Amino acid sequence: MTNEINRLIPDNYVGKPTNLSSSLILQSREESLLCYQRASKRLLNPPIWHKLSGWASASFELTGSDAERKERLAEEGDHFKINIPGPGPSAGEGYDWVIVEKIKEFKNPTGNSEWIFLQVHPCSNPNKATGETAHFFKSQASSSFIIERNGNIVTARYHGRNETPNINTDSPFDNIRNAAIAAGAAIGLSELQWTSLIKGFLCPEIGG
Repeated sequence: MTNEINRLIPDNYVGKPTNLSSSLILQSREESLLCYQRASKRLLNPPIWHKLSGWASASFELTGSDAERKERLAEEGDHFKINIPGPGPSAGEGYDWVIVEKIKEFKNPTGNSEWIFLQVHPCSNPNKATGETAHFFKSQASSSFIIERNGNIVTARYHGRNETPNINTDSPFDNIRNAAIAAGAAIGLSELQWTSLIKGFLCPEIGG
């Protein structure tokens, strides 16, 4: 991983950091370029993440800062409206919410390497003016996704940082619910989804 990508990933101060990676070695430059382009598009298209991750995973809807659904690729400042199986938080009107904080891209002038980086973190429900974080993690948590091509090798990565349960909300129900989901994430349940997703980014036969 390049130093520039490393600088984009936040340091971890609390909670257990998560680092996941999946790679493909392609037979030709043309195949690796196609794989990278397909994976990059999938990364910015959260509505297909459920299909890539499997039936038991969360589903994602892309919205703008106005909370209205968008039929396009993600941009900085957008939100992901997340439907996790089971009851959702009242603060999010039944959904967990994250905001797209960063999208960065790089292509080496030689054409030998390139990458795209997407980072989100928990945020408030854009439909409400309370400012209360509508997610099972606190707002300082972050999820960073990377698609990187080096020669004929294409790699997808996930990095979770500062993931602590959001258990100091005004809702006792939300506190219990958030603690339960965060505990599941801590023992590896969320890693199953992210592992499936990053493999799905690279998989040739899944649409998106």
